[in-house]
Amino acid sequence: MAAYIIRRVFGAVLLLLIVSAVTFAIFFLVPRLAGQTMDQLAAQYVGKDANPQSIAAVKHNLGLDQPLYTQYWHFIKQIFVGATYNFGPDASQCHAPCFGYSFKRHVEVWPQLTQRIPVTLSLAVGAAVIWLVSGIAIGVVSALKRGSLLDRFFMGVALAGVSLPIFFTGMLALGVLTVQWPIWEGVNYVAFTDNPADWAWNLLIPWCSLAFLYSALYARLTRAGMLETMGEDYIRTARAKGLKESRVIGKHGLRAALTPIVTIFGMDFGLLLGGAVITETVFSFPGLGQYAVKSVQDNDLPIVMGVTLVAAFFIVICNLLVDLVYAAIDPRVRLS
Repeated sequence: MAAYIIRRVFGAVLLLLIVSAVTFAIFFLVPRLAGQTMDQLAAQYVGKDANPQSIAAVKHNLGLDQPLYTQYWHFIKQIFVGATYNFGPDASQCHAPCFGYSFKRHVEVWPQLTQRIPVTLSLAVGAAVIWLVSGIAIGVVSALKRGSLLDRFFMGVALAGVSLPIFFTGMLALGVLTVQWPIWEGVNYVAFTDNPADWAWNLLIPWCSLAFLYSALYARLTRAGMLETMGEDYIRTARAKGLKESRVIGKHGLRAALTPIVTIFGMDFGLLLGGAVITETVFSFPGLGQYAVKSVQDNDLPIVMGVTLVAAFFIVICNLLVDLVYAAIDPRVRLS
């Protein structure tokens, strides 16, 4: 078990290095291959009011006048030790962890991200709890009541949930619950530390709108997995031994059916932590997703690069946790 964990942790670290190299190549190597000069690349980081002095300063600060491997080394090094950016007589410090420096806004990227991570984290965790509980429960009931009216109703709702995009269900929920039936006066993010009740109340519509899409998918996957496992020989053996039906379903049937659920949940949750772009944009939540969209519109590349790295980190860590959970729910993985 220890060897398995060490292998997976080592693989996750290696994958993070690969992701960082790919991210670096997208922002610094691909433009060169497309024919951009170093001055043109530096001008993108300065903004519309670029002048020769500011372009030269950004070019020096980013190390664009150095070999590509040296640039990548400084790109990785600054994450752990920080960096100093000189602008003539002035200098700006990017403290570790330094995920970049916005030359347009003259702010460090990491503090901006840490202000928005709690918003995305609140949205992702709440929605994940709802869609896991509802999706798995509906899937189990549908599998046990296969072919019944209840099964057809649940699968019909699940089909609608998979088919309807979040920007439609989110806007529909906002229109109905804040305008048509003004149960909510509005949906505005409130920090948990300021008022936990208002925090949960304002997140309820986004949670349900986002969970509706995912719970439908999880219900269909759970139903398919349960139908497959409940017909296996070991299930009939467990029943023949006189085990209670609840124990047969919960410990033997559902546990085996959870393997694909764990896989897809790791990916889905990691992507949400990286920034629920559409949901945050629909509900105007100041999270990582909305911040990334605004930065793309402003062509603020250091912020886009910082969000990309943080999103990749979340996805890799969630996949690592999935591998570890595999070892807990499936002994075959532990022994492989």
